[in-house]
Amino acid sequence: MSAIPYNSIPLVKGLPLVGNLPKFLRDPLANAQSLEVHGNVVRSRTFFETVTLLGPEANQFVLHDREGNFSSRGGWYYWIDAVFPGAIMAMDDPAHKHHRRIMQGAFKRAAMERYVADMGPVIERVVDGWPSGGMKVFPQIKALTLNIAARVFMGMALGPEADRMNQAFIDTVEASLALIRKPVPPFGMWRGVRARRFLVALMRSKLAEKRAAEGPDLFSQLCHARGEDGERFSDDEVVNHMIFLMMAAHDTTTSTLTTMFYCLARHPDWQERLRQDAQALPEAQLRYESLAVCERTEWVMKESLRLYPPLTSIPRKAARDCEFGGFQIPRGTPVGISPIHTHHMPSLWTKPQDFDPERFSPARAEHRRHAYAYLPFGGGAHLCIGQHFADMEVKSVMHQVLRRFRFSVPEGYRMPYQLVPIAKPRDGLPITLQRL
Repeated sequence: MSAIPYNSIPLVKGLPLVGNLPKFLRDPLANAQSLEVHGNVVRSRTFFETVTLLGPEANQFVLHDREGNFSSRGGWYYWIDAVFPGAIMAMDDPAHKHHRRIMQGAFKRAAMERYVADMGPVIERVVDGWPSGGMKVFPQIKALTLNIAARVFMGMALGPEADRMNQAFIDTVEASLALIRKPVPPFGMWRGVRARRFLVALMRSKLAEKRAAEGPDLFSQLCHARGEDGERFSDDEVVNHMIFLMMAAHDTTTSTLTTMFYCLARHPDWQERLRQDAQALPEAQLRYESLAVCERTEWVMKESLRLYPPLTSIPRKAARDCEFGGFQIPRGTPVGISPIHTHHMPSLWTKPQDFDPERFSPARAEHRRHAYAYLPFGGGAHLCIGQHFADMEVKSVMHQVLRRFRFSVPEGYRMPYQLVPIAKPRDGLPITLQRL
């Protein structure tokens, strides 16, 4: 039986010119659920027409992709190439496989042990300075993760350039969704391209030092990393990877930690369980060997990422003619999948709207009901190379915070989320800290 022609895929037009973009920006989950009414293969319009594929089978079809149906570069190019050229996330094979193989050296166990040891004192110094009483979590966590990234990734303590570097990463990320796609002042793309120039100059100013001697930081590790045949990254490749990894590490981890603060503030019973686990360990700063013991912290992290994944959708472009759900998908078609939609499917998750970390316990393991039911870090060949680093950083931060503070939000408070381009609170997440 032949596949149904592309033009027969249900089309949701949305508003004139902008299509479904406002709805997607306002609430990606509600947008995906409204598309699902028309089936698991739906055409819709934002800047351009996209085919959205919904559900775990769709995720597997797009991300597992042994046949080479989809281009990651084709999916991401429009959004990030002006500010994150050479990002490993937006590479296709053979370049992706080549770069990932070299980059793996910076994430081996010996390097990860050093990263955990290096981030502990940074976390202690920053968290010790937090006040008792009212505090907005998001800016404080963003400053903390930037400090960690500067120390662990670059081997430097942040000085006067900290604020500018932080703003540069904000501007580059926001440029990905700029309505005006040319760098015209004073609009978003112009700010993003200008911020990119600053970050390139900053990284290049440190290249010679990092090339001269191998140090424990990620920047130095990338400078000295070698593939199986001895190949190394060029200077431009090191700079491109550093800027993207710095952004990804400090933006997505900030998002995850902020969501965890919110969930634990609203569920003090879970906060107390995690605090007891943290206090049961002898060390004030978490050691690499203790990461595996933080099991319930990992459940809370995974549940936070299920509810509010940093990336709510993942774009691709069809690299060849293919079909899914009985429909033709021609070469060149923009295609998207929706992790946040899959993370809220009642067929996969018990009461998916509820905060329930035990769904990730070995006894329940709801995330294993389908290999592509849970994908906060993507999947397939492009599974996030830094997911274990993120796990280490989140556990290290929460370990020290829980040993020092209780934190709460007012009864009935609900955090207003901005979910695109990366999940974060619109109000900064005000909480009350009580020092123990």
